[in-house]
Amino acid sequence: MTQAPQKEPQSSQASDTTGAYAIVEASGQQFWLQPDRYVDLDRLSADVDSTVTLENVLLVKDASGTTLGQPYVEGATVELKVMAHRRGQKIIVYKMRPKKKTRRKNGHRQELTRVMVQAIKIGGKAIA
Repeated sequence: MTQAPQKEPQSSQASDTTGAYAIVEASGQQFWLQPDRYVDLDRLSADVDSTVTLENVLLVKDASGTTLGQPYVEGATVELKVMAHRRGQKIIVYKMRPKKKTRRKNGHRQELTRVMVQAIKIGGKAIA
């Protein structure tokens, strides 16, 4: 049997990881943010089309290198533009106690805010 030559997989993420990005803390979670990309955060008390600034930046990577905060990078901020307020996917919670005729069904939809990353800044200067 002859085997066909195997092609090396092209990494579509290689171009994404070479660009600038930041890891920030928001809503009790950590998010990987890149410029001109959107992400869903827990509901923010901000109006649509307003700008929100996150100052809890844990890590920043740009062309010059990686800056790691202890715990936060000093002078680093991420500007976000609020695109829309949404609701997440429905989650069904079903609890049952066997042999007791006890059943409880509950649903939940998380309140979310979709934001677009406008800029990642260090010391007031935009890196991306």
